[in-house]
Amino acid sequence: MTSTIDDIDTEKPVCRERFERPSPAGARQVLRDLSGGSVAGGVVGLVFSATGPIAVILSAGAHGGLSSAQLASWVFGVFFLNGILTAIASWVYRQPLAFFWTIPGTVVVGASMNHLSWPEVLGAFVVTALLILAIGLTGWVRTIMAALPMPIVMAMVAGVFLRFGLDLVTATGSDMSVALPMIAVFALLSAFPRAGRMVPPILGALAAGALAVAASGRFALDSAGWLAQPVLQAPEFSWRAITELVVPLAITVLVVQNGQGTAVLKQAGHNPPTNVAAVLCGLWSLPAAAVGAVSTCLTGPTNALLVASTERSRQYTAGIVCGLGAIVVGLFAPAFVSFMLATPPAFIAVLGGLAMLRALQGAFVAAFSTNFTLGALLAFLVTVSGVNPLNINSAFWGLLAGGLVALALERRDFSQRSA
Repeated sequence: MTSTIDDIDTEKPVCRERFERPSPAGARQVLRDLSGGSVAGGVVGLVFSATGPIAVILSAGAHGGLSSAQLASWVFGVFFLNGILTAIASWVYRQPLAFFWTIPGTVVVGASMNHLSWPEVLGAFVVTALLILAIGLTGWVRTIMAALPMPIVMAMVAGVFLRFGLDLVTATGSDMSVALPMIAVFALLSAFPRAGRMVPPILGALAAGALAVAASGRFALDSAGWLAQPVLQAPEFSWRAITELVVPLAITVLVVQNGQGTAVLKQAGHNPPTNVAAVLCGLWSLPAAAVGAVSTCLTGPTNALLVASTERSRQYTAGIVCGLGAIVVGLFAPAFVSFMLATPPAFIAVLGGLAMLRALQGAFVAAFSTNFTLGALLAFLVTVSGVNPLNINSAFWGLLAGGLVALALERRDFSQRSA
């Protein structure tokens, strides 16, 4: 049963997005749709988010001289708060909608913390949240995303995802004792579909890697507290921090991260609520800033893992599992982060690379199999280059370069698309 809704009152000059949304599933329906594949997909999406991306936060925080209490509060914010949003949104819209935090935005913040105070950064977080909320309410986000040719967007996504494939190869060469068992189990379960339905390949790889790490005696767990203790932190508003951080952060959320998430979900056959997602990112970023966490976004890589978990009609349960798991991670942030970072880097790299293989393949096919191929190529190359003029992530510049090249040299593809 479906119901047509307006996101916001259409009498006002705000979001006019109109779409079909299934009614939220009942508890029995959720349990019926829950499967081993969706549970595994939700767990893998959570493990991915709680490993490599956490290292980015720890690196940025250490660069800025944050205390362990402030870092734990940051991790609590990005998991506990966003986990609630992920579980609710996935349930309400019956599609995987994983909301976490902007990783390129975290990189931008880390580079600025050598000359900005932490309260100034928090002030920029608050202003960014209000800007994202305002733009989301206008309804422009869906219009802008609809105007972008999908092959160019997917080429940008491929450029972002490429790192995971390269890290898989590099980790295999540098730490075979951990990587090879994971790859072998993944390949075997993938080659035999019946076994793969019983034990999803990525879950088998996770178990094989954990056993390999334990057997090698390289599990180095540090003592840490168990429960998170979020710290309410007062922002300080300065023009220096606002001018330096707000626009780059807003771009990484609305264009780079939400653009990836939207493209991944559409490629999987879903219809993500683009404007509503922007509004939710703005709203959720406000309490996140209060506990010292960077802006919320509709993540690309995690959603790519969720849509690879099971058949489309059940994938929303993977989002619910991921969200509920994130709430637990947020509550036990100090212990969980210590546990995950105790594993060798190759374990995280191989797990993420194997999980992203199909998503990377799909991104390449979508980018280069139809039209706008030259624009897609430029978008891919610029994204992979890592250039970041004005402290704006290369994925944004990839989209811009690909779009301009398409406008100049592939105008016929625009006319074919409109026809």
